[in-house]
Formats: sequence, structure tokens, C-alpha cells
Amino acid sequence: MRYRLIIKGAALALLVLTTATGAFAGPATDQLKPEIDRVIATIEDPALQAESRTADRRQAIRAITNGIFDWTAMTKRALGRHWEERTADERAEFIPLFRELLERALLGKMEQYGTENVTYTEEAQDGDDTIVRTRVTLKPSWGVDVDYRMAWQGTRWMISDVLVERTSLVRNFRSQFDSVIKRSSYEELVKKVRARLP
Repeated sequence: MRYRLIIKGAALALLVLTTATGAFAGPATDQLKPEIDRVIATIEDPALQAESRTADRRQAIRAITNGIFDWTAMTKRALGRHWEERTADERAEFIPLFRELLERALLGKMEQYGTENVTYTEEAQDGDDTIVRTRVTLKPSWGVDVDYRMAWQGTRWMISDVLVERTSLVRNFRSQFDSVIKRSSYEELVKKVRARLP
């Protein structure tokens, strides 16, 4: 499965969590910033820097990102029409697989890249959703636009998609997943995803 470009884009998407600057604010942005601060504090925690603490560090970050990302909505959109064909058990199995696929790519790259700064540029309505737009400046001084699509979930805003340079990561995954299922089967897709998660 050709995940390389998807993972590269996904990696850039969460790099915004490594450094956050800028004065722009709005309801969704205001909610996102404290979570970003928690991720930054976890990444920079000296007690979690040793290689032997990698699993602990990533688990701590996952505990935060699980409260930011609506993994069920993202997985549903990533599977597209194939979601409706899945049983309750299959859905329950695939949601954490998709989450881990995305998280491993993001967290692994977050630990490799450096970030000069992140600026919040706009918070805009898009139908029922809100788009939080950011400009991430990566070392050595090259920028990338990272947008968070956020949906109101009754009591809080949750991320339902991330767009890198206006390209939806969920849509890219959906294209790849659909290709595998059409060419082979859903079971083959699960097998390929699991193979990427040793």
C-alpha cells in the first residue's frame, strides 16, 4: 500500500503541536491551544526523553490526542462507503488500527523534525464545522499550511480531519483504503494496516 506521501503529509500535520505561537483566537482555537500546550510539555519532559521511555512518552501523548481527535468520525470518513458494510465488531477493530496507523507516523516524525514556530492565521466556518488554520515554519525556515477541521460534539470541539497545504489526510487515506478493498478485500486492508504496525 502506498502510504509514503500520506504519512509525510500526516507527519507535518501534527508538527503544529511541537511549538505554538501567535495571538489569533476563536472558540475552537481557544480550546485547542491548552491541549497543544500539554503535548509540548510532554514532548519536552526530561523524564520522558530517554529512548527507554519512548513508549511511555507516546502513550502520554496519545492520552492527550485521544481527547482532541474524533477517531470514530475520522475512521468512518477514511473508510467511506465501506464503513456501512462493516459489522460493529469490524468497526470496533478498525478504529484503533486507523488511530495507531496515523499516530505512529505522526509521533515518529514529530520526534525527528524541529519547528521554528507556528502561527494561528484564521478560524473560519465551513458549514457546520470550523477550520482552524495555522502556518507552521519548519527548520530550516520553510513553511507549510496546516488546517484543522473541527466539529462541535455537544460539549467540545473535536478534530475530524487535518489538511496539509489544503490536502485532506482523511481523503487521502480513503483513496488508498478504497483502492485496496476494490482490488482485493477489506480483510486484505486490515492485514496491510496491521503489517505497518509491528
